[in-house]
Amino acid sequence: ASSRNGFRSKAVVPHFHFVSSQSITTIYHILLSRSIFNMLSSTRRLLPSASSLTSNNCSIASRATSMMFSRGMTILSSESKEEFKKENYNARMAKTRRPVSPHVTIYSFPICALASITTRVTGCALSFGAAGLGALELIGGNGTALSLMSDIGNSGLVLSSGAKFAVAFPIVYHYFGGLRHLVWDNAPEMLTNMDVEKTSYGLIGASVLVSGVALVV
Repeated sequence: ASSRNGFRSKAVVPHFHFVSSQSITTIYHILLSRSIFNMLSSTRRLLPSASSLTSNNCSIASRATSMMFSRGMTILSSESKEEFKKENYNARMAKTRRPVSPHVTIYSFPICALASITTRVTGCALSFGAAGLGALELIGGNGTALSLMSDIGNSGLVLSSGAKFAVAFPIVYHYFGGLRHLVWDNAPEMLTNMDVEKTSYGLIGASVLVSGVALVV
């Protein structure tokens, strides 16, 4: 390049200094160490010295230490392992004075859960009842189940009424429960919390009412 007076001047070429990744990492570690050192220095200035602790603070620290070391610890040894095997789960939980999980006795079941559980219980009762009648016919011969039911019906008002209700309620309840699920399958918009609660009360009430009719029939 030429200057204004005609003389040639040297071109200024910029020099780029390339820094390797290792150098960048080293610089980063130096800066990080420096910041940590400054933080520790400022924290040390804020913390009181050992000579400035009062007797009250020392007593609190000693009490906390004694409470920490007085807490029960699990000793892993062969003897404790054998004792642990001998004790069952309920015995171990009884020592801790904590409720055994699942602690069903403290649960408050909603009416929806009770209705759902009753549907399953009545279904199992019907299955076992049908299987029992079939087994009775196979073992005792034709007409054995009918003869047994006739004997129960003629055994007195209390026993016959209880037997009728015990047979009628599972049939009626399970049948009405199946109809309710059939309605929900065809009308899912009715499957809400409020509607389920209302139909649960209706299901139990209707089943008890219809089963009660079997006592006088």
